[in-house]
Amino acid sequence: MTPRLALAGLILLGASPSLAAGRTRYGGEVRMAHAGPPEVGEPSLADTPLEATLLGLLSRPVCSVTPEGEAHPALARELSRPTPQVSRLTLPNAATAGALARAWMRLSSTEGASPYRALLYPLRGEGRQVNASGATLELALSFPWPDLERALCHPALAAPVSGTPAGPFSSAGRGALDAQTGWPRGRPYLDRLLLTATDERGLARMWSSRQVQVELGVSSESDTVSGAMLYATYLAFSPRRLPSDFRQAVESSIDREDLTRLFVHGPAVPMPHLLPPALMPQGPRARPTAPPSGPSRKVTLIYDTALEDQRAVAERIQVKLHERGYTVALEPLSRAALRARWAKGDFELMLHALMLPPAPGPALAVVLDAGGRKDLLGVELPAIGALTDMAARDARARERALALAATLPLLPLYAQGLGVRAMPEVGGLVMDTQGLPTLDGAFLLPAEGAAVGGRP
Repeated sequence: MTPRLALAGLILLGASPSLAAGRTRYGGEVRMAHAGPPEVGEPSLADTPLEATLLGLLSRPVCSVTPEGEAHPALARELSRPTPQVSRLTLPNAATAGALARAWMRLSSTEGASPYRALLYPLRGEGRQVNASGATLELALSFPWPDLERALCHPALAAPVSGTPAGPFSSAGRGALDAQTGWPRGRPYLDRLLLTATDERGLARMWSSRQVQVELGVSSESDTVSGAMLYATYLAFSPRRLPSDFRQAVESSIDREDLTRLFVHGPAVPMPHLLPPALMPQGPRARPTAPPSGPSRKVTLIYDTALEDQRAVAERIQVKLHERGYTVALEPLSRAALRARWAKGDFELMLHALMLPPAPGPALAVVLDAGGRKDLLGVELPAIGALTDMAARDARARERALALAATLPLLPLYAQGLGVRAMPEVGGLVMDTQGLPTLDGAFLLPAEGAAVGGRP
């Protein structure tokens, strides 16, 4: 299967709207549990698949990417290109447009500790000056970049949660979310979602006792489905602080298949190349021999304290690098602190996890910035953007990812998706091309539909 076809495969949970078109109805509430934080905040930091899904209930990006790779309006009412190097976004109101402009400028500022700023790099001033005129954002590009709209669909560029409602649901307190009747894409079918934050053991208990109808963040099981695995984790390292053969030491000691299977929360796949399998073919890579033994070294590996599997992966790397003469100290940090250390280059080793967009060009931009090679953006992106055909741009981005991999201080490890399961009475749950479930399309089936439908 080609990457394009893989991204195009929409996974449905329960009955699809097309199959149930005659009985789709508005109303009702669905109980949903998840293994994530009780609340999500800053979009650029809520970038795990689970957190991005929860954020998407309250705040959406301006657009979404279709299976064919086209950008369609989501929060925006209209997307247009008056000229090849000007993109115009019409938002629901001036308040939303202003909030979005300020959020993007913060993300792109020199203080912005986020690799997602690379998504705005093609804008004049690299996105540091985004101006709203009423409900309109007019974005001028410094070079041709037909993939701008596909980049703007990324969850990290969603509108801030506070202020004007910018998602299909709004918070009603105590874990309840009510449908937004004025949502530009049409109000959700459900009246209300009732959310419960728990852990994986709690998910299993609540599912078996039928306390919930939808669960997010479950491991790969027979009744679980997932979308595209675009949450990519890398081992970033500082070339200034480590010997030139460090990459060889890691590659010779780490078995990605074992690492993914034994220590990573599923669904997950090994990632031997710079972009995950959902974005580019993953041919086999031979493991190099170990480098010659040298003097022992002490290094520190920082990782995200909120991600339990990062702790397990960090401990495994600690053991394997000990065999290569490295004594690795582990330092857990909050995600905000981790990104701040990354932005300053203040680390020796770091587990860096990123939600990549479902488009190779914008994904490569994020990875280049994450690898500390922002200088390459001005070289690589204009050459990719000069190609008018989408398939040609995607192919060029994959070629450059292969060519540049050995020059970046990033070692790709694995890619993850979001495991989701639903009871038979819930229909219309579809995974989008970002690999996230679109819960505003979910609905409750009539009793007779649930009796016939069966579990997905």
